[in-house]
Amino acid sequence: MNSAWNRLMRKARKPKKMVPQYEETTSNNEVLSSSLTENITKVKDTLGNSGDLVVRDFKMGKPFLCKVASIYINGLTDKEILGNSIIERLMNDVEMVEEESPYEPSQLGTYIKEHILTITNVGEVTNFDKLFLHLLSGETIVLVDGWNQGFACSAQGGDLRAISEPVAESSVRGPRDSFTESLITNTAMIRRRIKSPNLWLETTEMGMITQTGVGMMYVKGIVNDKLLTEIKERLSKMEVDEVQGSNTIEEWITDETWTPWPTVFITERPDVVAGNLLEGRIVIFVNETPTPLIVPATWNQFFQTAEDYYLRWTMASFLRMLRIVSFLITLLGPSLFIAFLSFHPELIPTPLLINLAAQRQSIPFPIIIEALLMEFTFEVLREAGVRMPRPVGQAVSIVGALVLGEAAVSAGIVSSAMVIVVAATAIASFTIPHYAMTDATRLLRFGMMILASFFGLYGIGLGVIMLVAHTCSLRSFGIPYLAPFAPIILADQKDSIFRFPLPFLSKRPRLVSQIKTQRTDDNYNRGPSPREDGMKQHESKRDSDET
Repeated sequence: MNSAWNRLMRKARKPKKMVPQYEETTSNNEVLSSSLTENITKVKDTLGNSGDLVVRDFKMGKPFLCKVASIYINGLTDKEILGNSIIERLMNDVEMVEEESPYEPSQLGTYIKEHILTITNVGEVTNFDKLFLHLLSGETIVLVDGWNQGFACSAQGGDLRAISEPVAESSVRGPRDSFTESLITNTAMIRRRIKSPNLWLETTEMGMITQTGVGMMYVKGIVNDKLLTEIKERLSKMEVDEVQGSNTIEEWITDETWTPWPTVFITERPDVVAGNLLEGRIVIFVNETPTPLIVPATWNQFFQTAEDYYLRWTMASFLRMLRIVSFLITLLGPSLFIAFLSFHPELIPTPLLINLAAQRQSIPFPIIIEALLMEFTFEVLREAGVRMPRPVGQAVSIVGALVLGEAAVSAGIVSSAMVIVVAATAIASFTIPHYAMTDATRLLRFGMMILASFFGLYGIGLGVIMLVAHTCSLRSFGIPYLAPFAPIILADQKDSIFRFPLPFLSKRPRLVSQIKTQRTDDNYNRGPSPREDGMKQHESKRDSDET
């Protein structure tokens, strides 16, 4: 499996033929020289004698006859590990006899690797291409004079962000850890939750310039092999210079580009990733990105949270229904208000209609202009609150909304009812748990408002039909986006809009994991409940006492 993955990924690292000058300047398969001075000069010239490049020359062994150099990037290496496990060991623990080393260069390299270096991971470097890849990944390169090879010692370090609580996906119950920018740290957090040898991780580097580390994790035996092959093929077709984050991979591998709906699931919670892995999905980690990608994704998945599985099933089902209703209010709230007032006033109760008409007597703009003005103003306030410093941003959002809303009503620019509708719509949008779905709903809301201003309820109906038809046509790596609603899968309805009790969730999503859909080894048999067992024991004890 790893060899197939490497063959596919080799295509992604191959430069395009249309830019041969890039290959000449970046690809360097030249083998290392046996001269230490030439190797150091080559490294310095290639990196432009960068200020963060550190070359430490010293002599190895007693009586110090062999020249050695350690090369590393300042800020990417743990200097304590470098000093204790590499430099100190080479300077003091290598035994030299008389004036000559008792070892040939290759034998000396083997001796150093097997007896001297106490670092956890030591790899051999034979050419400059591998040397720069390991060096710029934070590893320390050790070169020995007279030997045309070197060592790449795993001594990565530097300042990294510690594990903290989730920011965008907080919960009352459940774990409080979230992913960081370290690929190894993120995968280790999943290993702690899934202690199975079937949890496989395949890593590679993507981006011809950035050489960003990318890891693909899945559970062997549960994941669909066709899905796995499809993802590898899509990743192999990526010919890009840079991979700055998971969003780059998301836009390259997504099924449909021209759609407002997110077809790749993004999360910052390790427990969500672990749950999706156990359902047969595949997770793509990107180094320096705390939000991995989960594929395939369905529409229903964006309205579920990790807390749904930590609460009782009754409360979890109620919250899911609440999110769906809030989604409909966010999408259709302003457009329904426009349609009722402009085209269908007979559907509004008479006392309310009189109040609304009285409010609109002093408004100089049509209702669609009024609605667009208020929605645009609120979006500006939302964006300002996000981009400004956190202590100031919250105050600006709250005070700005209150002051502008009250001032606009007092000046007769907008009506009080419109302010209420826009505020209710904004509050309802905050209940959608995932930001990507919130953004899509915010964009679609403007389209619904325009259709309502031209055709009333008929325009809203037309927009809903077009939106549903478009959503039904979407696929996420071959999985229908609206599953399990279209097509209807009765077995998967237990964990869709409603969440059944966990003992009833005995099967994985059928279209995602087609190999092992059963969560248990045997056929599902719930058996008697603890209350029934207690009643039977009480009856048997009573019968024995009577006897």
